[in-house]
Amino acid sequence: MRLEGIHHITAITGDAPRNVEFYVRTLGLRMVKKTVNFDAPDVYHLYYGDERGDPGSILTFFEFPGATPGRPGAGMVHTIEWRVATPAALDFWASRLGDAGVTVQREDGRLRFADPEGLAFALVVDESGEPPLVARAADVPEEHALRGFAGVRAHADPERAAALFEALAFARAGDAAWRVAGERRSAVFALDAPPPEVGIQGAGTVHHIAWSSKDDDEQEAWRARVGEAGARPTQIIDRQYFHSVYFREPGGVLFELATRGPGFDVDEPPESLGEALRLPPQHEHLRERLEQTLTPLPNPRAA
Repeated sequence: MRLEGIHHITAITGDAPRNVEFYVRTLGLRMVKKTVNFDAPDVYHLYYGDERGDPGSILTFFEFPGATPGRPGAGMVHTIEWRVATPAALDFWASRLGDAGVTVQREDGRLRFADPEGLAFALVVDESGEPPLVARAADVPEEHALRGFAGVRAHADPERAAALFEALAFARAGDAAWRVAGERRSAVFALDAPPPEVGIQGAGTVHHIAWSSKDDDEQEAWRARVGEAGARPTQIIDRQYFHSVYFREPGGVLFELATRGPGFDVDEPPESLGEALRLPPQHEHLRERLEQTLTPLPNPRAA
């Protein structure tokens, strides 16, 4: 029993329209779901990813309008790493991001940049041999498109979490890095010493990282392992597009285990993913009010 790398990563934005513009128009991702925060339905939950909404490509955002900027600190993911195919793709993104007014830095074979709210990313050349998870964008050549997550870097103590990581079948990939790999997909969870400043959850920070699990039976088995390793997992929670279990690793990073089904096409056809506001059954009675109060979000791709 192994986790298939990253399922999704969830961050926070204070400006949904600007968020959509950056991730769809600038980065060429597909908006695969426009819904609301199931626990706070007055705000958006936006999902971006590859053409099919595959686990391993999904970056999501809770929108809290006007949220103040956050700052990554202890117990928080500070950098998300995406795969690209070749060094030529790094050249393409350096040029494209620079033309969009985004500051880029190239070092150690990585291209580093941040989104408009300061969320940090690095692009790395893909040497995994795994199937690429690519979205189609008219002005991003397929050979240069983002190919899914390579991993993340977080501020935490690697040794405090060793027992839990071993229970989750993470494999050491260095003194402060762990490889999370199944039969088809993998990702690296790397840990860095926390900065002296206290972290602040806010716009431009990661809320949690979700690892890819098979189904509810596997979730129950993981819950048992996680509990035995000293963490405190939640019960399985139905998120409509996947089923989730949450807990914190000893350094404070919020983990989720998310199932690969039912998938994002459970409530709309694959060809129109992300076009309409989708609400879970428990919030459907709020549709009229939400459609009047939520900020309109034109999809740059549809235009």
